[in-house]
Amino acid sequence: MRRRRGPSTRVLHQVASWCLDYPDADLQAAVPRLRGALAEQPEAEPVQQLGRLVEHLARTPLADLQRHYVDVFDLSRKHALHLSYWTDGDTRRRGEVLARFKSAYRASGFLVDTGGELPDHLPMVLEFAAVADPDAGMRLLEEYRPSVELLRIALDEIASPYVDAVRAVCATLPGPSPADRAAVMAMAAPPVEMVGLEPFDPRLLPLQETRP
Repeated sequence: MRRRRGPSTRVLHQVASWCLDYPDADLQAAVPRLRGALAEQPEAEPVQQLGRLVEHLARTPLADLQRHYVDVFDLSRKHALHLSYWTDGDTRRRGEVLARFKSAYRASGFLVDTGGELPDHLPMVLEFAAVADPDAGMRLLEEYRPSVELLRIALDEIASPYVDAVRAVCATLPGPSPADRAAVMAMAAPPVEMVGLEPFDPRLLPLQETRP
């Protein structure tokens, strides 16, 4: 018996990348292409999740989309789209981590335009995994899976439509998603004490608002 083919991980990553980026007129104009890409995939929960978000992006006024995006991702540290922020916060070590992302992009042989964005921005990592180097991109996503899972939990708590894109990304990673933050912490590497800073678990940083 031939095993049923699942949806393309690269397509899921590409659509999620578009959906998690800042909404603008270009994104809404791309909705037919996103619908078409998902329609070509076998029926599966991640495809349905992304489909719901695509339809939300299509029917919601652009100004409302932009307002929600800024409120969720730009004005709150609880929903950081930068993967290393969840693990390293605003610490000196984070610079080394960001350099590793850049090194992975350079090693792929593709010209990666960050557009002024930090290289650990989830939409950029997903684009890299979908277009440039699926293996290297998947390794980055697996390494920073705790960050992705914490983002999923945080978006679910506020019932943001964007949680569907993050759920779909989590579904492309090995094994089931952890049920709660405690389970995420259990899968994460031990915290590193930062030089010159008071000891803290940097993975917990985005879970509460902090003063600048």
